[in-house]
Amino acid sequence: MGHVKARHLLTAMWLTVSMIASAQTTSGERPNVLLETTEGNILLRLYDETPLHSDNFVKIVEEGVLDSLLFHRVIKNFMIQAGDPDSKHAGPGDTLGEGDLGYKVPAEFRTPEIYHKRGVVAMARDGDDTNPEKASSACQFYIVWGRTFSSADIDNVQLRIDTMTNWTVRLTPEMITTYKKVGGTPHLDGSYTVFGEVAEGLDVVERIQAADTDDYDRPVRDVRILRATLRKP
Repeated sequence: MGHVKARHLLTAMWLTVSMIASAQTTSGERPNVLLETTEGNILLRLYDETPLHSDNFVKIVEEGVLDSLLFHRVIKNFMIQAGDPDSKHAGPGDTLGEGDLGYKVPAEFRTPEIYHKRGVVAMARDGDDTNPEKASSACQFYIVWGRTFSSADIDNVQLRIDTMTNWTVRLTPEMITTYKKVGGTPHLDGSYTVFGEVAEGLDVVERIQAADTDDYDRPVRDVRILRATLRKP
């Protein structure tokens, strides 16, 4: 339940800066991304601090990659995940999560400034056994809902983070306060790249994360991204 993965990337090609540089606007400002879904609209603001991920996301939106894709993996009080190209024409009961675009995006961890608070958007990835660099999927992403944490919870989470990151990531007082009062998924810090946040439509995320799902965490009633488009910031 605690992992956010995109299974079996098609190739191990590395994404280069030159491949995604064209995704930026001529003014250098990154546009916002509007996800029009069957549950309502979600507006995403992309971070300047994660240029590889933010520019790649703009690129795949421009190319129409996300149009008509499902939120194929939804876990209540955790996150909602979309971006599998195979989900566009998936039938009822089809198992999803394998699809990708054939390249990876190098990790861009920016803790403690950027972390897994409620409402952030991050990229899924393959597990550490086949992906020790923790590079991200090119197109599968998730939006965090999470839950709030007690002091005892935070202590346990820090132990888990220590194991996952070789003691390189520490939860700061600001992060701890946010996780206690606002919520999120702190155990993912330092392991998955966060590259943006929900600017509008967090109520839509809340509805989606509460959807009834099957044994594979796929919503029983399809929740679909009708269209993804760029908007001026």
